[in-house]
Amino acid sequence: MKNYTHLLFDADGTLFDYVTAEAEAIAQNFAVHGLDFQPVHGERYKVINHHFWQRFEQGQTTATELRSGRFQALFDEFGINYDASFFADTYLDQLGQQAQLIPGAAELIKELHGRYHLTLITNGLADVQYPRLTLSGLAQYFATVIVSDEIGAAKPDPAIFDHTFDQMGRPSKANVLIIGDSLSSDMAGGHNYGIDTCWYNPNGKTADLNLTYEISDLSQLRNIIS
Repeated sequence: MKNYTHLLFDADGTLFDYVTAEAEAIAQNFAVHGLDFQPVHGERYKVINHHFWQRFEQGQTTATELRSGRFQALFDEFGINYDASFFADTYLDQLGQQAQLIPGAAELIKELHGRYHLTLITNGLADVQYPRLTLSGLAQYFATVIVSDEIGAAKPDPAIFDHTFDQMGRPSKANVLIIGDSLSSDMAGGHNYGIDTCWYNPNGKTADLNLTYEISDLSQLRNIIS
C-alpha cells in the first residue's frame, strides 16, 4: 500500500451532487426571470451544458463563452427570445446556492482532514464554487483550492496540475492521489501527469483508461489509503 500524503479531490460529481444542483438552479432561474420552465428545458440544458464543458476541457472554448453560450444554445433551440448573458449571470447566483453533497462526502472529508493535505481541484467557475464550498461546510478542511476559472487552465491540461503542485509545495508525485468521477478530466489529467488515480464510478461505467483504483462508493476510499 502506498504512502499517500496529498489527496486531490474533484468537486462536482465527486463531492457535490451536481445533477441535483443543476436541476434546482435552472428551474429557479427560469422563475427568477419570469420564464415558463418545462422539464424538457432542464433535460436539454444538461446535454448542452455537458457539451460546452467538454469543449472547455479540450480548449475549444473559453470560460466567458461557456457562461452564456450554453444558454444561448438552449434559447435558440426552444425559440426563447431572452438575453442569455443576463440569464447566465443570475444562473450562477442560483447555482452558487446549491451545496448538496454526495452521500458520505462530508464525513469522509472531515475524517481525512489533519491526516492528509487535502486539495480541491475543480474545472468550475470561481463565483459558483467558492459559495458552494462555504455553504457545504467543507471549505475549512481543504488546505488548497484550485479553480480552473482563476488560473486559465482546466483538467486535463498539465498546466492546472503544475499550478496545483506549486501551491502544495511540490510533493513527490508518488505520494499524490487524485479522486474524481470524470475520465476525461480527472482521470486522464492525473494519469498523464504521472500521479495515481482513483475513479469514483457509482454508475458502473466502463473505462478505456489505465486507472490505479476504482470505487463505486466514497467510503471505499478508506480501504485504499488506510
